[in-house]
Amino acid sequence: MRKTNLLNTKLSNVISEIGHTQWLTIGDSGLPVKDDGRKIDLAVVRGLPLFIDVLAATLSEMKVQKVYLAEEIKTENPSQLAAIEALLDSDVEIVWISHNELKAMSRDENNIATVRTGETTPFSNIVLESNVDFVGEAIK
Repeated sequence: MRKTNLLNTKLSNVISEIGHTQWLTIGDSGLPVKDDGRKIDLAVVRGLPLFIDVLAATLSEMKVQKVYLAEEIKTENPSQLAAIEALLDSDVEIVWISHNELKAMSRDENNIATVRTGETTPFSNIVLESNVDFVGEAIK
C-alpha cells in the first residue's frame, strides 16, 4: 500500500502522468464535466467529499506553478477563496478568469482530467497548472 496521503487510484495516476504546464481541474458538483474518459467522479452525496479536502490531498502530491480561479469566487465564495489561498505555496501564481473561461479550460485538450467533488458552494472550481519538481525527495 502507498505511504503517501492520496489513495484514489485514478487521481493518483493522473498526477503521476501529468506533464509540465498541463492542467488538472478540480470542481464542485455543478461543474459541467464531459465524460470523455478524463472525468474522475469522487462525488458521493451533497457535500462529500468537500472541494477543499480534495484540493489539499491533490496538492500534497502535485507540484503546481499556476492556478486559474473564476473572478466570481471573490464575491460569491470568499471563505472558499481564503481556504484555497491558504493551501497554495507562496510561489504559485493565481490567474483570475471568468467562470465561463474556467469551464472552457476544463474541456481543453491540455486538461488531462477533471475531478468532480461533492462540493455544493458556488464557484468552488480550480484549474491547476503542473510544474516540475527537481528538488523533490529522491527515492531512498
